[in-house]
Amino acid sequence: MADEKLDETEIAAWARLLKVSAKLVAAAEADLKAAGLPPLAWYDALLELHRAGRDGLRPGDLQAEMLLPQYNVSRLVDRLEAAGYVERYAHPEDGRGQVLMITADGVAITRRMWRTYRRTIAREFTTRLADGEARRLARTLGRLM
Repeated sequence: MADEKLDETEIAAWARLLKVSAKLVAAAEADLKAAGLPPLAWYDALLELHRAGRDGLRPGDLQAEMLLPQYNVSRLVDRLEAAGYVERYAHPEDGRGQVLMITADGVAITRRMWRTYRRTIAREFTTRLADGEARRLARTLGRLM
C-alpha cells in the first residue's frame, strides 16, 4: 500500500478538481435548460453516436465512451429514441444485441446544443485560463486517466 499521508496541497487539488467539475457541469446544464434544450447527458450520448458514424454503437460501448456518468444508459436511449434522435437496430452478428445510430434530427439537435455548450465552456473555462494553461491542464489531467 502506498504511503497514506497526503499533504494539504494534494488534498486541496483533489477537492478543487471535484468542485470545479461539478460547477462546470451545473453551468452547462443550466445554460442548456435556459435555451430550451435537452440535458447534457443527451448531448454526450448523441455526440458519441455521431462520432461512431454508420457503424453506430452498442449500448455498452456508448456508456464506456460517455464523459458523464450515466448508470442507466437504457433509459437514456429510450428517451433519445422517443424524441426521434436515435434509432435501434439488431446487431448484424448478434441477434440479441442492438446497435444505436443517431438520426438526422439527432445530428441537428446536437449541433444546436453545441452552440450553447460551446459558449458555456468559453465563459466558465477557457476565458479564465492564460495562454498555454489549457494545454498544460489537459496534459496533467490526461495522466490521471
